Amino acid sequence: MTEYEKNARIFKALGDANRLYILSMLQSGEKCACKLLEALKIGQPTLSHHMKLLCDAGIVTGRREGKWTHYSLNPDGLRHAGELLLTLNAALPENSECQCKGDD
Repeated sequence: MTEYEKNARIFKALGDANRLYILSMLQSGEKCACKLLEALKIGQPTLSHHMKLLCDAGIVTGRREGKWTHYSLNPDGLRHAGELLLTLNAALPENSECQCKGDD
């Protein structure tokens, strides 16, 4: 997997309102999947899909306890996501106006 593909996973994970809500819930600490299901009012397969994307992006980690998984934020993954956004912002040119001359 290329670095671009890895970075795209992060943006995909952050590109959904439900996943952003999950991240905000996890800011206060680890949450059981049952609590996330209750708050989001979604089905278990849908939650599993969201959590897989967040975990694959390295932003969230999960640990099994009995039949439930407990999720928490991954500080290293969040730091990397933030650095990625800052890197992209720093790469923006000062003057983004087109410098091309038309052939008219």
